[in-house]
Amino acid sequence: MARLSVELSHQARQRLRWMEHYESHGHNAALTCRYFGISRQSFYRWKRRYDRWDLSSLEGRSRRPKRLRKPTWSTELSKSVLKLREQYPRWGKDKVVVLLRREGVEVSTSMVGRILTDLKRRGVLREPLPNFISVGKRQRKRPYAVRKPKDYEVRGPGDLVELDTLDVRPVPGVIHKHFTARDVISRWDVLGAYRQATAHNASEFLDTLERRMPFAIRALQVDGGSEFEAEFEQECNRRGIRLFELPPRSPKLNGSVERAQRTHTEEFYEVREFSLKLDALNEELKQWETIYNTIRPHQALGYLTPQEFLLKWQSEKRGDT
Repeated sequence: MARLSVELSHQARQRLRWMEHYESHGHNAALTCRYFGISRQSFYRWKRRYDRWDLSSLEGRSRRPKRLRKPTWSTELSKSVLKLREQYPRWGKDKVVVLLRREGVEVSTSMVGRILTDLKRRGVLREPLPNFISVGKRQRKRPYAVRKPKDYEVRGPGDLVELDTLDVRPVPGVIHKHFTARDVISRWDVLGAYRQATAHNASEFLDTLERRMPFAIRALQVDGGSEFEAEFEQECNRRGIRLFELPPRSPKLNGSVERAQRTHTEEFYEVREFSLKLDALNEELKQWETIYNTIRPHQALGYLTPQEFLLKWQSEKRGDT
């Protein structure tokens, strides 16, 4: 008797090779499983199904249940759900069931969910196509700040200093606005704390920044916070410091100062007793800033301090000239 001739799928042909290998190697299931890299459980399951006279027995079987659950809702209820969903296309089953109950229709949330799934499956309910309009805040035109040009080169200390603020809440009801400025090349940081993050305070921090950075600042990069507008922007213009503003929702582009904020939180605020009064706190921050810039080894700088890195960079620059 010849085998039943059928066109086999790729998976069925592979299973047939299992069976032929098994029969040609002394019916050794362990050897066959190792050769094809399959589990014994899978091999024996297909061996039980295998009929050498009907190779279609090696085809996968449908997993569709023999008994399908029939809808238990009425046509009227399905139409009501469809009408509400088409009227409010972004509302899910939880909101739709509330609207139905307002109309006196008692139905469970899960049933409304099944009705919506069935309507989508049958193509009766189609999700609306988004029109991709922008509904974000309108970007104010900045008189001086711009996006950092792609051809702007950051080669040495001062070429780009990232600036950011952080909320510090030491006790309930007390909030300090912590400013951090980080030079992306040398990792030199300057810190300050204020009661509010205002453009006036940000402008004052510029004085601190220029006084405590051991090199000239060529450009600053900030996010779209209001503290970096108005008076602050005017001050940058007056001092000849280029000001780059980040695109919306892109803090990763200020990743260097974002990482600095985490470091100062973990190594200063979380482990030290610090003052609640701003004058005293700023003195303590200045001491920590000195430790950070002149004592703390930085992995990103090959375990040099920012001060050691600057001395090395200046020495190498002199050697190149």
